[in-house]
Amino acid sequence: MTAPDRTTSTPTLRGHWLTPDRGRPLLVVGPSLGTGVVALWDDCARVVSRSADVEVDVLGWDLPGHGGSDPFDEPFGLEDLAEGVVALVERARPGADFVHAGVSVAGAVGLALAAGHGSTTDGSGRGRVRGSAVICSGAKIGTADGWAERADLVRRAGTPVMVEGSAQRWFAPGFIEREPRTATALLTTLQHADKDSYARVCDALGRADLRPDLAGIPVPVLVMGGRHDAVVDPESQQELAARIPDASLVIVEDAAHLAPAESPTEVGEVLASWMAGLR
Repeated sequence: MTAPDRTTSTPTLRGHWLTPDRGRPLLVVGPSLGTGVVALWDDCARVVSRSADVEVDVLGWDLPGHGGSDPFDEPFGLEDLAEGVVALVERARPGADFVHAGVSVAGAVGLALAAGHGSTTDGSGRGRVRGSAVICSGAKIGTADGWAERADLVRRAGTPVMVEGSAQRWFAPGFIEREPRTATALLTTLQHADKDSYARVCDALGRADLRPDLAGIPVPVLVMGGRHDAVVDPESQQELAARIPDASLVIVEDAAHLAPAESPTEVGEVLASWMAGLR
């Protein structure tokens, strides 16, 4: 495990209780770049919380400059976001352990958490994370050049320039027509995301490579992908699961890159069943 770059900073992440805080075991969920955690996870969180397999409370977090989190225009890495997640949990539930589930960039943050990145006053996130569901994500997403180009474009033109392309990448065929309200809510978050914060997430993804950490991950990992995902295809998900000692793999047939919003019932039921096995 590589040490965090201390020339970077740790953003303060805003949390949202997606289910009532009843003091039950904690599931922490995170979003894809450009989305808000409420729009992405709200329906799926309710499915998980109502499952007969597991009793949990669901706490979501937003990326810097997205949803409810404040803009942040300083360099940070995925390890810093992992630290921000642990700090959020510490504020919400001091000393609590948790299961993490994240989509795309938040899935990579979940890998960082599972590998022991993230710190609190006790010195480490290790031991706080009981398992990590990595959804439509990977240890290395895209290329440094590709992320640099996107960051430069968004800094110059703003996040609305990303809406058309994201609508094509995010959703499986027919989803926008079937669920226009959900698709609109997700694309609206993208349109209103802070451009500098968005670009900083691109910078972090361009630098990130968690592949050296995979073989040493000590907690169970659920790798979940979308059959129609062109960002992180099913073959990449299979390769990721094969490199983690205790990993399960599920491919969601009717999803592309935002599986919890596209198939909330299936994703929620799979998550609940997998979490029940962690006990």
